[in-house]
Amino acid sequence: MVVALNNQFFLLKTCKPGTTFFTGIPVVDLKDPEAKTLIVKACKEFGFFKLVNHGVPFELMSNLENQALTFFSKSQSEKDRAGPPDPFGYGSKRIGRNGDVGWVEYLLLNTNPDVISPKSHFIFRENPQTFRDAVESYIGAVKKMCYTVLELMGEGLGLGIGERNVLSRLVKDERSDSCFRLNHYPPWPEIEALNGRNLVGFGEHTDPQIISVLRSNSTSGLQICLTDGTWVSVPPDQTSFFINVGDTLQVMTNGRFKSVKHRVLADTSKSRLSMIYFGGPALSEKIAPLPSLMSKGEESLYKEFTWCEYKKAAYTSRLADNRLHPFQKYAS
Repeated sequence: MVVALNNQFFLLKTCKPGTTFFTGIPVVDLKDPEAKTLIVKACKEFGFFKLVNHGVPFELMSNLENQALTFFSKSQSEKDRAGPPDPFGYGSKRIGRNGDVGWVEYLLLNTNPDVISPKSHFIFRENPQTFRDAVESYIGAVKKMCYTVLELMGEGLGLGIGERNVLSRLVKDERSDSCFRLNHYPPWPEIEALNGRNLVGFGEHTDPQIISVLRSNSTSGLQICLTDGTWVSVPPDQTSFFINVGDTLQVMTNGRFKSVKHRVLADTSKSRLSMIYFGGPALSEKIAPLPSLMSKGEESLYKEFTWCEYKKAAYTSRLADNRLHPFQKYAS
């Protein structure tokens, strides 16, 4: 479907909508003594789970949501001053540099306080201090929760006492190449023109980092792809987080965990706002299956690479590409 915006034409994708919410999404209570076991099970079977009792105050979530909606409600010319993305900054419709588009506008910020990008500086300078405070408070709380989840993963995987923080250490690293994204999906009322199909807000893809931590408002739209290829809709829950296994974590577990393919569909009447923290390693970090996870005689399924190498390859591909395929040892 072709739409014209600001004298630019965009070819937007549509797809058949899911009829019901999927009730089988794994739910992990962070305070449950069995959380480590449930996390590992969910990562193996789905690459995805909902996290409750996570300890992040709802006030931080709702405050950032309100601040973000204030930004996205500005005029297009004002928002465009924070773009184009490099990759940080404001972007609209275009996702990456390789032709993918969606019914979305976004802000991408880096999370290392010592390496703030010029676009991030500009965004913080041009908006009230309350916006920066909301972003930094939220990211700080989510990082701590993310470290706990990664350490429980290590414990659940059976790593030794000295190795249980091997995953969290990569994200805690002061050189960590983590980032934070605010996605806004405006409503799409012209549903009659789609002949019963849904407009794709963000096309199908996997996340290249170690882990993704997503929180959204109460508007639906997120879908994940099950192992049998079926797309299912995730029930929204603005009080909880949704955790995605990323490509890098799939490699580090030698395929035990699955990087989940997901997408977002636009709603006909309500806007969707999502906040995603992407936990990544340092650019120079070498990525390979963890030796302590490998069984005797087990071979690595992947070639060793640095996060910088994989990041460059991932961001020069299309969204729906199998980004890990070139790094598999026995790719068919």
